[in-house]
Amino acid sequence: MSCETEDLEILKGKTFSRVIRWESTPFLYKAITAITKAGPVVVTATGHGVPDGWRVAIVSAGGMREINAKYSPPRPSEFHRAKKLSSDTLELNEVNSAGFTTYTSGGYVQYYTPVDLSGYSARMTIRDQVGGTSLLSLTTVVENGRIVLDNTAKTITLTISATDTALVTWSEGVYDLEMVSSGGVVTEILAGTITALDEVTT
Repeated sequence: MSCETEDLEILKGKTFSRVIRWESTPFLYKAITAITKAGPVVVTATGHGVPDGWRVAIVSAGGMREINAKYSPPRPSEFHRAKKLSSDTLELNEVNSAGFTTYTSGGYVQYYTPVDLSGYSARMTIRDQVGGTSLLSLTTVVENGRIVLDNTAKTITLTISATDTALVTWSEGVYDLEMVSSGGVVTEILAGTITALDEVTT
């Protein structure tokens, strides 16, 4: 997928943490065999392969058509963050299906392919402006360990300790997050502005 844009906030004197999930094409599809009428909704799709916290869309479900994405491919707003209950079931906490039509049959859980993080390192630099002075850097464990890659959970976790955020003297900057493969291929996956706010409770 192309680089995503997201604006971040740091609260000075507080721990900053952000979990990133790197999605790629092609879409994966897992057949649905059951959908509950409940809040939150639980979807059964045997061997779904969806990592916990991954975004999924429901498509082509019979009966409970209210739960289906209206567009193909689904728009970003039609994806829901999934909680992995088991290898066969997913909970969509954002969706209350209690008032929906009863599910009858068919349908798929549709989601982007999780990128295999093995062999990758990551780096992120915050600057006062594009091409400007470096304000803070985050790297994987070989350097400062502010980025942790978990290939089992398929997560990229950014962390800045409360001690380090308390030392921040700037108020705004720009950043980008790059993934570097074992072969040296660099992919920018996230970029945007970052704001540092003064804490209230010290």
